[in-house]
Amino acid sequence: MTEPLVIVVAVNGGMQMSRDGARVPITPEEIAEDARLCREAGAAIVHVHARDTDGRNTADTSVFSDIITRIRDRTDILVQTTNGIGVRRDPASGELIWPADEERLALIGLEPSPDLYGVAAGSTDFLHPEGGYHEETPYINSPQFLKEAIRAVYAKGSTLEYEIVDTHALHRLSQYADDGVFDRDADYIWLLYGGDLCFTPADVELLSYMQRTGERLFPNAVWGVLGGGRGNYRMATLGLALGANTVRLGFEDGIYLPDGRVAERNHHLVEALAGLAGMFGRRPATPAEARTIMGLDR
Repeated sequence: MTEPLVIVVAVNGGMQMSRDGARVPITPEEIAEDARLCREAGAAIVHVHARDTDGRNTADTSVFSDIITRIRDRTDILVQTTNGIGVRRDPASGELIWPADEERLALIGLEPSPDLYGVAAGSTDFLHPEGGYHEETPYINSPQFLKEAIRAVYAKGSTLEYEIVDTHALHRLSQYADDGVFDRDADYIWLLYGGDLCFTPADVELLSYMQRTGERLFPNAVWGVLGGGRGNYRMATLGLALGANTVRLGFEDGIYLPDGRVAERNHHLVEALAGLAGMFGRRPATPAEARTIMGLDR
């Protein structure tokens, strides 16, 4: 019997715009329709950012609520909202700035409630040209924000996708576990290792080292991979070879198919990943299976 793989599709991100034939969903209606198509192609989780009427990222909780409602009217795919929102340009200085902790924490209290959440576990020199972030920008995740987010999400019976591009983030989380913020032995901890973004290459030795470190520090965690730009299927393949529980792709991270062509819609990326997974004896998990794998039924 084939082992299920949880496919996560990040359909739009905070900065990615339609380009080169790729149609990035912006409005709640467009996002919901992409979610439906991705579910039919094999995705179990859709990761969403909200945009305003001008297409810019927004922390407006009413827009997030509209997105969640429209998705659930169409499909049973699990919904994951961002805690990053996306950068903005300061109108006075012209510098890129990240939303305040208060804006990000407000998304944990969304109604209707998403099924899962996401957060970067470390502070990084953020750079992701293929995702729309062309300038290096310090991305600060304060201890206060991260600890409050962890406690609040786990108290809801949900889980956080910890985005990790370096082992320092794992050791930071380990310290928080030592401090009693959460249980390091829990089976609903979700570690997501990134490559080809934030100056971290999609490299097998680096991924293997991060994964082994995560397994040592959090022995019952589920783990997955994401790759930026043209590294999306490279990271997917490395993750499948190493036994990942989840693989994330989508237009937030990159627009390219395995052969280098640009995908027109998000579900075309999902279809290609489902085919790749089959070569490793894996099949797309259903949303119900994903709930169990991600520890949401506890």
